[in-house]
Amino acid sequence: MYSLKNASLDVSILDPTADQARFGTRYCTGGYIFQIQDSEHGDLLTGPTFPDSFNTYDGQGIPDAFRLGPIRSSSASDGTALIIGVGICDLETEQVREFCRWEIEVDDTSIRLRTEQAFEGTSLELERTVSLQGRTVRSATCLKNKGARALPFRWFPHPFFPQPDTDELCRFNVPVSFPVSTAYDIAGSGYIRRLGWPWEDGHYQALDHPGEGRLVVLQKHPKLGLVAGTCSYIPTYLPIWGNPNTFSWEPFLEGSVGSGQERSWHIDYDF
Repeated sequence: MYSLKNASLDVSILDPTADQARFGTRYCTGGYIFQIQDSEHGDLLTGPTFPDSFNTYDGQGIPDAFRLGPIRSSSASDGTALIIGVGICDLETEQVREFCRWEIEVDDTSIRLRTEQAFEGTSLELERTVSLQGRTVRSATCLKNKGARALPFRWFPHPFFPQPDTDELCRFNVPVSFPVSTAYDIAGSGYIRRLGWPWEDGHYQALDHPGEGRLVVLQKHPKLGLVAGTCSYIPTYLPIWGNPNTFSWEPFLEGSVGSGQERSWHIDYDF
C-alpha cells in the first residue's frame, strides 16, 4: 500500500500488485484510495461493511469504477470483456482473468499510475493520479483512445463517508429532486435528509438535476462536521446510496473518446 502524508492527513492507496487480493471486477485497480486518516480524528472514510469486514464488490474508502461500461467481446459467448482500469474479465463469473499492469511514479505529494490496455481492436491508455495538498485530496483521471474506433466509457467515483450524527446528509450547488421516498427527503436547509433512521439495509436513489455547471457537494461528517467534493465535470447521472454503515454520492460521467483523442477530469475532496 502506498501513502501520501502531511501534518494533517495520511492517504492510503492500494498497490495494484501487492494488494491484488483486494481487487475484483468492480473498481479501478490504479489510484484506489483505501482510507484517509486525520492526525487528530483517525479514519475519515468507511464502507458498506466497514469496520466489520471487507469484500471486493462493496469496497471501502474512495474507489472509482468503469465496470458499468465493459468493452465486450464480439466473438466470445462466455462473458469475456475488457474493463477499463481492471483488465480482461469474465462477466459471467465476475472473475478477473488478467489484471492490467501499471507503471507507477511516486513523490512527496502525489502518486501517478499509468496503464495500457488492448482488446479486440480497442486500444487505450489510462492514467490515474492521486495528490495531496494541505487538506485537499485530488483524484484525477485521463483516458486516451489509441485505437481506430471511438472508445465509449461509463465511469463513477464511490466515496464512502461515515453516517453523520444528524439526519442531514449532503447538499449540492445545483437544485436536485426525486420522487417521494421512504428513505430520503429534502430538509428546509436544502440538505438531503435520511428518513426512518436507524436503517437495517441499503437505500438507493437517483436524483434529477439540471446538468448545468460543475458539481459541488457539501457532506456532513461525524468527526469533521463538514467535508466537500468538487467535480471538474457535469454529471450525466447522479444517484445517492447509503446503508447503516455509510453514505455515498456517485456523480457519473458517461461519454465517448474519439480515435487519437483524450478526456481528463478530476474530483477534489476537501477535508
